[in-house]
Amino acid sequence: MFTGIIESLGTVKEIQADQGNLHFFIESDISDELKIDQSISHNGVCLTVVGVENQVHQVTAIKETLEKSNLKALKVGDCVNLERCMQIGGRLDGHIVQGHVDQTAICTAVEAQDGSSLLTFEYDSGLGNLTVEKGSVTVNGISLTVVNSTRDGFSVAIIPYTLAHTNLKHLEIGSTVNLEFDIIGKYVAKMMEIREV
Repeated sequence: MFTGIIESLGTVKEIQADQGNLHFFIESDISDELKIDQSISHNGVCLTVVGVENQVHQVTAIKETLEKSNLKALKVGDCVNLERCMQIGGRLDGHIVQGHVDQTAICTAVEAQDGSSLLTFEYDSGLGNLTVEKGSVTVNGISLTVVNSTRDGFSVAIIPYTLAHTNLKHLEIGSTVNLEFDIIGKYVAKMMEIREV
């Protein structure tokens, strides 16, 4: 489990294709502290560390993960948001994040506001996911608060610190991001669906 508070930025150093899988080699300032079998969030995707050497760690994304996330579009030199799993007894500074990406979204607007940035995203609402105003959503692994919610989109207001310390600083119109919707909201929606049957 994660909190959506990004711990470090990593740089993709190498990508190796292996049948339907991709092996990513990520350089970061926390890579040498990682251990094999440890879970770490990459742009919101929970992946298992399979190798560590110096400042570089290796993870593998399988076909299912690649189909549901933006990891398939990563290139050497790209920046990824990293977060190690939550420790029992630690603070839950963001919200409950599982590291299981539900779907991707497209950035449709980036607006500079008075001291913040407003980012707007559209996604396929046909998959049954939703947001609510003042609710939580995870974008590329970052716990954010929804400020505007529509049937197939939402906006989030980003403080300068978050923009500077995550890969949202590279976001532009047309960029694809990973979304994980709030688990509590998903359970409520599922219970309502069951009650209607």
